[in-house]
Amino acid sequence: MKLWLVVLHIILVETRLWVTAHFQEESLEDNEFAEFEDFEEDKSTRGSVPIGDHDPSEFHKIENEKNYADDDVSVEDVDNEFDHFQDEEEFEGLDITGGNSDVKAEEPSTLTITKVPLHLRARWDSFYLEILMIVGLLVYFINYIAGKSKNYRIAETWFNDHRLILSENFSLVGDTGKSNDDEPINGPIKESESQYSIYCSGRVGCDSLLVELKLIKRQDLVAVLSQLMRPQNDQAHLRIELAKDETDNFVLAIAAKKTAMHLTKDIADVSVYCPERRPGEKFNLPIGFYVMSEISEATSAILDARVIQTFNKYASYIDYIHISDQYSGPKQQEDSSQLTMPEVKRVLLVGLNISIKGRISNVDSQEKLKPLLQLTFYLLDKIRRFKLSKEGKSKTDKNRQKVEEAFLKTTHAARAEAAAARREERRRAEKERILQEEDPDKQRKWEEKEQRRLAKKRAPRMKQLKVKAL
Repeated sequence: MKLWLVVLHIILVETRLWVTAHFQEESLEDNEFAEFEDFEEDKSTRGSVPIGDHDPSEFHKIENEKNYADDDVSVEDVDNEFDHFQDEEEFEGLDITGGNSDVKAEEPSTLTITKVPLHLRARWDSFYLEILMIVGLLVYFINYIAGKSKNYRIAETWFNDHRLILSENFSLVGDTGKSNDDEPINGPIKESESQYSIYCSGRVGCDSLLVELKLIKRQDLVAVLSQLMRPQNDQAHLRIELAKDETDNFVLAIAAKKTAMHLTKDIADVSVYCPERRPGEKFNLPIGFYVMSEISEATSAILDARVIQTFNKYASYIDYIHISDQYSGPKQQEDSSQLTMPEVKRVLLVGLNISIKGRISNVDSQEKLKPLLQLTFYLLDKIRRFKLSKEGKSKTDKNRQKVEEAFLKTTHAARAEAAAARREERRRAEKERILQEEDPDKQRKWEEKEQRRLAKKRAPRMKQLKVKAL
């Protein structure tokens, strides 16, 4: 906020300096003949004597002073530097006094003086660009303050409405472990002007719960204008990290159409283990939802009657539900130089819409959203109790083994190159150590050993064929 105030102050100062310089320049242009006018006025004043109600004796005094000055002043004839032009022998055959001199003297002057109009300083329409710029900055700052305050009220309202449910399921709500006892956290943690987070811990079956409130960037005027063309929703993203060995291995995702396309395209575990999108109508879900499942056994177990009923009742407020034991975030690029498998976590991810197309829900709607948070904890308990059959476990284990083998195959050349670089580094370090000892015998033995290794490396390889006896 202070930075924008400084920028606004600098712009206003520069605008005033420019206007001042502009006015001064135009005033100089308007009065460029002022010195000639002053000269003519002085000349006319000196050459004329004002006539009024004056005493005739004053005119006699002035005339006497003039005659006295003429008698006292003596004029000396000084050779003029242009006297050679008066020599008649210099210009023979040239009519000096006659000719066209009289005609040229009688020609009218072609010099014209343009009348420059005075600048109308009282007209504001000359500064409409500056006025529009200042008005735009004022609108931007007003929108910034209003949008920032509105996002904070939305986050504070959501936290107060769900504080009781979070306190019933977790022993610590809003405590990240970084706060001091003197400064307890009484609300959501501000990550940015449009993002807030709530951290909860202390529950059986999971390590932690992180609630991220990703709101519309109402403090940004450009984002507000883009809302008119492409409306968006305020969302709450719940991430529950499951305890190790508490759940079986499977990947399942249920999401709206747009989010389902994003999951199958950009998220690593969904794109690898269940890239096929199936319409939700086959599983009694509302129209517009898609199911991505690794194994059908887990899908039928998770989507029971209570979950389907909640989906049908709050379809517009549910964005996605993602259960995975192989979650590693976005998919890695193909040209990545990563030589080891990415670190995976067991997670339960839930995305909820706080608002529908930017329209904030009223108090009754906020009360109706509480069952969605209860649904999250219901799914957490159900995942812990659910166990795959032997066939399901063997299938999921084979899928993970295939993925690991494919990763090792694609990174075999890079890993071999890295191993060769490590061996070369070890030999270089060993050579430096031998040279520093200054022992001729050790140096000679090491050189012989290195020559044998190079000769063996350059020697052609022979394949041995084993023939079984009949």
